[in-house]
Amino acid sequence: MFCLKGKTVIITGGSTHLGKAMTESLCEYGADVVICSRNTERNQTLAKQLNSKYSVNCSGEYLDFSSEESINKLIESTTGKYNKIDILINNAVYYSPGSIEDQTYTDFMAGLDGTIGGTFSVTSKVLETMIKQQYGNIINIASMYGVVSPDPDIYEGTSISPNPANYGCGKAAVIQFTKYIACNYAKFNIRANCIVPGAFPNPEVQKDKAFINNLNKKIPMKRIGAPDDLKGVAVFLASDSSSYITGQNIHVDGGWTTW
Repeated sequence: MFCLKGKTVIITGGSTHLGKAMTESLCEYGADVVICSRNTERNQTLAKQLNSKYSVNCSGEYLDFSSEESINKLIESTTGKYNKIDILINNAVYYSPGSIEDQTYTDFMAGLDGTIGGTFSVTSKVLETMIKQQYGNIINIASMYGVVSPDPDIYEGTSISPNPANYGCGKAAVIQFTKYIACNYAKFNIRANCIVPGAFPNPEVQKDKAFINNLNKKIPMKRIGAPDDLKGVAVFLASDSSSYITGQNIHVDGGWTTW
């Protein structure tokens, strides 16, 4: 039920902190993954490693999700090589930091574009292919901050800047967008679900031990998430084991949002 052999997956930001773990899990279960972001060299390096380790047919490609031309080129190269797109995972994101009072309107909207804007742009183009195929599976990576607000206390006494409002707003929009796709494209045999990660700070952020301690205290399971914690849910949603699941948000947050 979890076999992904013969499945073609596009994952944006697929060689990054969390993307890399999800990419490897998909390959472990047999998927051919198109790893894409603006860092082509890193994508190709990871693809080469995974092809050797799992005997799959991955590729590392360039993608700027703010460019329609770049998205079209990626889809053309993917369908040209694999003849289909079974699964899309929207993982890529970019930030526009700052407090509400310090950000300009342009700053705020840049953060929205880096979350929901990029997800929309890639999805809208991939949907064209999936509609023609009459099947598809879209997995969007949201955030616990699309569900609850950041606790300002966890930033006190640390070097970490508070999570910006536009990030949470954008991730909330990703969740709603996922539900919209699920309801309106099920007739084409297309599913859409969200993974909602909790606290998964990158290695650089983890250097601030005071911040990590604050996070751990907030989480019922008393530990931050590790990238490998997303492997199982990525395979589950990508595979036929979730064939009757659509429009759902699966929280992987150690219990953060249950308080």
